Amino acid sequence: QVQLVESGGGSVQAGGSLRLACAASVYDYRTYCMSWFRQAPGKEREGVAGIITDDSRTNYADSVKGRFTISQVHAKSTVYLQMTSLKPEDSAMYYCVASSGCTVLPDSRIRADGVISWGKGTPVTISS
Repeated sequence: QVQLVESGGGSVQAGGSLRLACAASVYDYRTYCMSWFRQAPGKEREGVAGIITDDSRTNYADSVKGRFTISQVHAKSTVYLQMTSLKPEDSAMYYCVASSGCTVLPDSRIRADGVISWGKGTPVTISS
């Protein structure tokens, strides 16, 4: 069983930065994509960034493109989400997801295919 533990959430002012981390207990042979999702109260969960574990190819939702960067340290089975120029609308619970694939939807959001594991989430609050 792959376990994911997120960290790094917190409260910052608009324009600030945060770096989230997701430590996986293991990158097993099924894990082809790691992604970050977020869900604000009363809103749909949305995939905002994904990275292919084999070659570090990345994809981003339009809502975060140019502001967020997803990366990985393969040897540590850890994925990061560097978030800059944060806006109040970025406030949400952020979740890490391990899956056997990722798809970029027509609206640019990320869909995790063949989900292996979800983390419990880390909260991000951006004040104006």
